[in-house]
Amino acid sequence: MCCNYKNSDLSLISSILEEYAEQKGSLITILQKAQDVYGYLPTDVIYHIAEKTGNTPAKVMGVATFYTQFRLKPVGKYLIMLCKGTACHVNGAERIESAICEELGIEDGDTTEDGLFSLKCVACLGCCSLSPVMMINEDTYGSLTPEKAISILREIRAKEENA
Repeated sequence: MCCNYKNSDLSLISSILEEYAEQKGSLITILQKAQDVYGYLPTDVIYHIAEKTGNTPAKVMGVATFYTQFRLKPVGKYLIMLCKGTACHVNGAERIESAICEELGIEDGDTTEDGLFSLKCVACLGCCSLSPVMMINEDTYGSLTPEKAISILREIRAKEENA
């Protein structure tokens, strides 16, 4: 292996690589399944996938950075995806983003210090009729106002504190 990163348990993806490494055009599938395992794509996993699939690390990294579905950093327990598409932009997505950033003390692409929330602004969530809209993990929240967004975040935090 050509990198100094060796933090991940690479055996966790051995069955994925056994099944897909020899299949032409399977790199995206491998990356998706690896991300499902680790929650993101650690650098040592990128290098390992490259080695096992016969690709260069640059090619694997190129695919991982091209598609927005892939994450190269760990994300919080709750991933907030805030839509910045045209309908959401026109209906106040910037104000929603400012409120979220202020409430959580993070910027787009960051994770809170407690590891609870990550914020990722995305081009479109395909929910234009609900604009402005955000998804938190699998749940969709529409017709947002800054106050409503903050209330949702505070409810999640309170639920976590009482768990």
